Amino acid sequence: MDAQTQLELEAAAFRRLQQHLMQDRTDVQNIDMMNLAGFCRNCLSRWYQEAANARGIEMSKDTARELYYGMTMSEWKANFQTDASEDKQERFKDAFEANVSHETKP
Repeated sequence: MDAQTQLELEAAAFRRLQQHLMQDRTDVQNIDMMNLAGFCRNCLSRWYQEAANARGIEMSKDTARELYYGMTMSEWKANFQTDASEDKQERFKDAFEANVSHETKP
């Protein structure tokens, strides 16, 4: 497979994952994704931002989230986010520490 075809297939897979998470499974909470998989929609939007910034494209966290989510975070939360139990919040602290906090430190 040539590099361009691989790039196009990877982009298509990313777009399908985005559709699945943003349209097909809005019922799945970010906290559940983080607790089970070690990443969530916010991670995906941050990786998008990091890729843009690495290519010299200035992009803020809020802009990346809006591009990934297709709406502002406040709109997403109002439409789809539910309250998390204390147990989920505690597990999230561990999952975030294990999977994200080291990535965001300078």
